[in-house]
Amino acid sequence: MQPVLVTGATGFVGSHVARVLAERGEAVRALARVGSRRELLAGLPVEFVAGDLRDRESLDQACAGVGRIYHVAADYRLWARDPREIYASNVAGTINLLEAARRAGVNRFVYTSTVATVWVPHRDMLPDESTSATIEEMVGHYKRSKLMAEQEVLQAARNGLPAIIVNPTTPVGPGDAKPTPTGRIILDFLRGRMPAYVDTGLNLVGVEDVATGHLLAAERGQVGRRYLLGSRNMTLKEILDVLAGITGRRAPRLRLPHAVAYAAGWADEWLARMTGREPQIPLEGVRMSRHKMFVDCSRATRELGFAPSPVEAALERAVRWYTDRGYVARGSVSGWVAA
Repeated sequence: MQPVLVTGATGFVGSHVARVLAERGEAVRALARVGSRRELLAGLPVEFVAGDLRDRESLDQACAGVGRIYHVAADYRLWARDPREIYASNVAGTINLLEAARRAGVNRFVYTSTVATVWVPHRDMLPDESTSATIEEMVGHYKRSKLMAEQEVLQAARNGLPAIIVNPTTPVGPGDAKPTPTGRIILDFLRGRMPAYVDTGLNLVGVEDVATGHLLAAERGQVGRRYLLGSRNMTLKEILDVLAGITGRRAPRLRLPHAVAYAAGWADEWLARMTGREPQIPLEGVRMSRHKMFVDCSRATRELGFAPSPVEAALERAVRWYTDRGYVARGSVSGWVAA
């Protein structure tokens, strides 16, 4: 059996991809930096290979003999003191891995992109995989870097590499350790640090379903094609109301105007640059919140058989994971969590 390589396997989505592969009996090889935290893969039969997306020699070693590659790794930050780091990992690193995959002769290359490369604001229709954003429409370095990397993957597919792209929407669930911006929303709610909300919206999906969608794309996806892995379009208010029902906490009732949120973001980012800390209200996040990122995910259902579970259950698993691991005091959350 040829091993399967997963980049980003120590992270949120990547650890779930590695877990699903291992549970199906695949020989999983994980590319990981020296010293990276591996708690999310504890107990799994995973072969770790030391390397870095910016180190071409380490990528050749990691790709040797593998049949499939799931390239999940990404520098997912809405703010960076030096944005060049984001492009070095997300764009140059992806190019390096594509070249290593071509040399290794892999039979499938699944690239984890983002809903941002598909979503563009339309009044009369929901964006889907037939829509493509432009660099000018991308808000921030993370999104620009992911679009640039996706374009490299599509070009590699046109040149003969059996590459497929998956575009997760907003994954939620257990294992969001850093956390992602969406995980921060959940944690802020649990900690009582969300007195107000903005009028925005996201498409949510369980992270376990996203992992399964990666495997479906490898098995059933068409080379050079993109697949949105999402579930339910929800406003931020709807998400907070679901969290309120899970936890017993009251959802915020005050809707914050975008202009106020933008001013707060400017002030927080200025303070972050002065102190060297990461901003709590990244301006990129505020700019993104001006639009509801709702999409049509039916292609993955039709072509891959993608059938995500209810989002409410995924949010409940996220709450339980954060509570069980001490991110939030048990006594501060009522209901089943504190039981």
